[in-house]
Amino acid sequence: MARGRTPYAAGVVLAGGSGTRMGAGMNKAYLPLAGRCLVSWSLEAFGQAPGIGVVVLVARPEDRELVDRVLDHELPDTEVEVVHGGDSRQDSELQALRHLAGRVDDGAVDAILLHDAARPLVSPTLIAKVLHATRVHGGAVPGIPADDIVTVAADTITGPALDGAVRAQTPQGFLARPLVDVYERAAREDFTGTDTASCMERFSAVPVRCVRGDQHNIKITYPHDLTIAEQYLAAR
Repeated sequence: MARGRTPYAAGVVLAGGSGTRMGAGMNKAYLPLAGRCLVSWSLEAFGQAPGIGVVVLVARPEDRELVDRVLDHELPDTEVEVVHGGDSRQDSELQALRHLAGRVDDGAVDAILLHDAARPLVSPTLIAKVLHATRVHGGAVPGIPADDIVTVAADTITGPALDGAVRAQTPQGFLARPLVDVYERAAREDFTGTDTASCMERFSAVPVRCVRGDQHNIKITYPHDLTIAEQYLAAR
């Protein structure tokens, strides 16, 4: 990194899933949402977020034509680097981190935020909040209170959720150097975590801060979720 240059963060949008629960017969990241492909909304948000200097889309090779359509026709003013993902979410994250490793090594990229393309309503404001907490604490995950969950044992409700339980969202942000090191170690030891934070917790002492998430930052899992997302967009 050139002396005096301010480091920037990288935003990684993961769009390698098949979305079988949607029943659409295609990768749900490219389903229509308010006249655009679903993935284009989160890519645009990262492109607008302060502090994000590079946006990376992790995509399947077989979705190349869909990716080209999104970047050429829906996001012509947003610069996006495309990386082919792996066989699992963690493998896809690793490919993105390796793509950025040179810029991490020279200090150009100091933080990385990983986001699920299935959460198209992420806002630049939430991205900036996660990035700020990442730089202050080392890691940050947005979450909203899980006050609608109960504790069940042997099919019997035994009590409310534990105090402080939250529903984790994305983007999940971490300082870049520890994140790359952790994922390379996880690959060597053949460890698969439930999400980015679980890998960091397993192999790193970097503290992970929970920041207030956004109730509109929903995950598109079933067809009716698209209807809800369109209603949110219309309200904007």
